[in-house]
Amino acid sequence: MDKSNFLNTITLISVFVMLLLSFFLLTVNTKNKLSNRLFASFLMLTAFDLSSFFTDNYFETNLNFEVFRMTASLLIMPIFYLYVKAVCHSDFRLKQKHLALIIPFAIANLVFLPRLYLATTIDSIYIFEHFKQMLEIRFFYILAELQYAFYIILVFIILKKYKEIYLENYTNANNSSYKWLFQMTVFFLIAHCIVFFKSVIRYTDYNVFLNSSNVIIGTIALIISCWFVLKALNNPELFKSIDSNMLLVNETLNTTVSSEKESFETPKSAEIISQIELVKKYVLENEPYLEPSLTIQELSRQVNIPVRDLSVLINHHMNQHFFDFINEYRIQKAMQILKDSSKSKLTILEILYEVGFNSKSSFNTAFKKYTNQTPTEFRNSSL
Repeated sequence: MDKSNFLNTITLISVFVMLLLSFFLLTVNTKNKLSNRLFASFLMLTAFDLSSFFTDNYFETNLNFEVFRMTASLLIMPIFYLYVKAVCHSDFRLKQKHLALIIPFAIANLVFLPRLYLATTIDSIYIFEHFKQMLEIRFFYILAELQYAFYIILVFIILKKYKEIYLENYTNANNSSYKWLFQMTVFFLIAHCIVFFKSVIRYTDYNVFLNSSNVIIGTIALIISCWFVLKALNNPELFKSIDSNMLLVNETLNTTVSSEKESFETPKSAEIISQIELVKKYVLENEPYLEPSLTIQELSRQVNIPVRDLSVLINHHMNQHFFDFINEYRIQKAMQILKDSSKSKLTILEILYEVGFNSKSSFNTAFKKYTNQTPTEFRNSSL
C-alpha cells in the first residue's frame, strides 16, 4: 500500500470514529449536555478538516467547498475553548457575546469572496496552479496561526486557574477533568506543531516531505480519536466542574478594601489564632476528612465560618491548600492504622478508602510526600 492509499485509509477511519463519537455525545442522556454538544461540534469540525486529505483530488472542480472547509477550521479552536470552559465551570452557559468568536471565520470568508468564491471555471484552474502563492491564502495561514496561539495560551491559563481553585476548595484527588483537558491540549499542541511544519515546508523546496508529514498527521489523528473513545468508555462520568465565580485566595485578598488587606498581612491576631485552633480541633475530633468528596463549602458549614474567611484562613494564614490541609489528616489517620498491629490484615487499598481517599495512586503520592515512605515501607518499619 502506497502512502496515498495508507493516508486515505487511516483518515477515513479517524473521521468515522470521530463522527461516531459525536453521534454518541449528542444522543447520550447526561447532565453534561452543553459540554457534550460542544465536544461533539469540535469533533465534527475536526473530522471535516481532516477530510481534506482525501478530497484534494477534487479541489479544482469543487473550489468553493474546499475553500469553505479550509475556513471552517477557524471554528475549531473557539469551540475547543468553549468546551474547556464548559467542563471547568459548572455554571457556564453560551451567551450572545460568544458570537464574537466567529469573527476570524467571517473575515477569512470575506477575504476569499472576490477571487475564490466568485471565481470562474478558468480562474479555478489558475487558482489550483498558484494556490499557495496567493496573498489571500498566506493571509489565512497567518490568521490561523495567530488565532491558534491566542486560544492555546488562553486554554492553558484557564486550566492553571482551574487546578489552583480546585486545590483550594476540594479534597478529591481524583481530578480527572483537569488531567483529561491538560493531556488533550498537549496532544493538540504537538499535532499542531506538525501541521505548522507541514505549512512551512509547503513554501519551500522540501515538498518531498509533504506526504510524509501528512501520514504522520493522519496517524496522530487516528491515535487521538481512538484515545477519545477509550476515555469515554473508561470514564463515563469524567468531569467535576467548579463555579466560575470562585476566586483564588490571592484574588480574594486583592479585592478587599485596604484596611482589610492590611489586617491579613500583619502578624496573626489572637482571633485568627483562635480560629485556626478551632478548625484544627474540629477536623481532628469530628474527622470530616473521611468523606472523599469533602469541599471547603461543606467544612465551612460545619465549623460555622464563612467560606471566604475559611479559605483565607487555610490557604493564606496556614499557608496550605485546602487539598493538602485535609489530606494531612487523612495521612495521619492512615499512619495510625498502619502502626496498629491489630489491623495488620487490612490491605493498603482498604486503608486508603477508610481514611477518605478514593485512588491508590493519589494516596501513595500524598503518603510519600508527607512521610518520605510508601505505605508498605512505613508499615514494615512500624510493626
